[in-house]
Amino acid sequence: MSQITVTLPDGSSRSMPAGVPVRDVAEGISPRLAQAALAGVVDGKLVDLAYRLHGDAAVRIVTDKSPEALALYRHSTAHLLAAAVTNLFPGVQCGIGPATDEGFFYDFVVPRPFVPEDLEKIEQKMRELASQDLVYERQMWPREKAKDFFSKRGEPLKVQLIDEKTAGQAEVSCYTIKDPDTFIDFCVGPHVPSTGKLKAFKLLSTSNAYWKGDARNQPMQRVYGTAFFSDKELKSYLTQIEEAKKRDHRKLGRELGLFWFHPWAPGEPFWLPKGTTLVHLLGNYMREVLFPAGYVEVRAPLVFHKALWETSGHWQHYRQNMFLIESPGEEEKSGLKPMNCPGHMLLFGSEVRSYRDLPMRIHEQSVLHRMEASGVLSGLTRVREFIMDDAHIFLREDQIGEEVERLLRLVRRVYDDFGLTPEMKLSTRPEKYLGEKAAWDHAEAELKKALEAAEQAYTIAEGDGAFYGPKIDFAVTDALGRKWQCATIQLDYQLPQQFELKYIGADNTEHRPVVIHRAIFGSFERFIALLIEHYAGALPLWLAPIQAIVLPIADRHLDYARSVQARVRESGLRVELDERQEKIGYKIREAQLQKVPYMLVVGDREAAEGTVSVRTRAGGDQGASSIDGFVASAREEIARKGT
Repeated sequence: MSQITVTLPDGSSRSMPAGVPVRDVAEGISPRLAQAALAGVVDGKLVDLAYRLHGDAAVRIVTDKSPEALALYRHSTAHLLAAAVTNLFPGVQCGIGPATDEGFFYDFVVPRPFVPEDLEKIEQKMRELASQDLVYERQMWPREKAKDFFSKRGEPLKVQLIDEKTAGQAEVSCYTIKDPDTFIDFCVGPHVPSTGKLKAFKLLSTSNAYWKGDARNQPMQRVYGTAFFSDKELKSYLTQIEEAKKRDHRKLGRELGLFWFHPWAPGEPFWLPKGTTLVHLLGNYMREVLFPAGYVEVRAPLVFHKALWETSGHWQHYRQNMFLIESPGEEEKSGLKPMNCPGHMLLFGSEVRSYRDLPMRIHEQSVLHRMEASGVLSGLTRVREFIMDDAHIFLREDQIGEEVERLLRLVRRVYDDFGLTPEMKLSTRPEKYLGEKAAWDHAEAELKKALEAAEQAYTIAEGDGAFYGPKIDFAVTDALGRKWQCATIQLDYQLPQQFELKYIGADNTEHRPVVIHRAIFGSFERFIALLIEHYAGALPLWLAPIQAIVLPIADRHLDYARSVQARVRESGLRVELDERQEKIGYKIREAQLQKVPYMLVVGDREAAEGTVSVRTRAGGDQGASSIDGFVASAREEIARKGT
């Protein structure tokens, strides 16, 4: 038998027989490693332990300490879920079952929705299958055989997936658990070696779904679950979920009177008075930050003729995500804008620009619409109507580095004000891209240089850039340790080309500008959802829609309470008065439930002395204060922001 050379991560190598499985490589290193092994990485590709090596290869053994391990583990647990469901509910059709950042899910076509009792039975069956330590086996089938097999089993969705994902292939990959009768799925894998590796998992919930997320397709039931390598990690996550439920912005949004949804306007929030105040606070805050930084604010139309979208490329590539408009008597179509960039291209091109005008920084806060599938709408985090703190910066090639550095410092300043720390990721040229490689290389180098000049730590996501240019994305971690994607800085050489934008250079000839697309909040809706959940609804004083509430102890204190409210309001604070004929304890509890930062209690003594008794929503009684003293203290706290 011929020999091959296996190179290990430490640079050492060993000679092994051709055809040796990765499992034997692990065994050859140490029995302990073989016991811990979940999969292997061969020449950069994640594979099963049963994968056979037929040529020289670099091999790394994947254990629960490896970066790929958790997603692999969760994907295998999703298959275990599907095996349990198909065993308990014969005739069920399986959809897809990927791992996610939080766990996994699997979609099924079932005759009736799952109920909580079903989840208990399914999870019990999963544990039964796990305890049997059944083997995950990859089987390569002729493509037509696989299609025929799943067709006869009454699983047309699997046939559709095989058609779509394996065109031109002679064979397709299928995985069994024990044997095809126990479970089989069309899947590229890889998976853990056996069900006995899966120990710490939990099914969480079910929801309605649609095949491929399209409401026009087959209705499905989605089962969500999570999995970890230890019961301790699982328990910690479940505790976090319970805390997250308390902080859920959808729940708090209703309780705090911020926003509301109606089924006649799916994905489009009604902003209630306090929520509208919050939206305006964020908008005005952003203006206060941007205007001194050289931005101008504009307001472009909401509806554009399809010619604009044809020029930008959105008509060809994004039309299915747009709201289209057909006017009576008009043959041509229009569309509600899903983003501001094409309109800003028209604005730049509306007059002759000089190199002295650059950088030109255009900011807009207008309503955008995107036709998100109804199955993916979720509170404020996934909507159809939203506002962005959008900006486009038109600049010369030689200005990219300095402008991006300015932007990085601006983003950091904004997130500091909210008490949030962003993590930065540089996404580079994808496999399919527009433009010249040299321009991409230059742009990526400029972004790296700006990140380093701004002394910002960052990671690189190879090939994750937009098709029109590289980008820097920002994620923030909330109080529960969850990451939210928010700000972005994107370089674009393509839209200026498509709109034939020009400026007159110092050499008195025409040049093409570069565009930076940037958002700091992202969408206001998503950012507000983040803030609500991060602060559990107790927004810091500067952001609280109601900053203080005056609480008279009895009716005879109402006149004094009204005078206190007037004086505090004149100082610029947002203050309300609780005039209800309720006991003071009840009023205090209500104010605390509404997360009002300050309660100003007034009774006989306060009226006589011209003071207020100050309470905070978390710290309780803070003692007596003059009205001016309270206002000064509150204004100082507002100026600090960030807490």
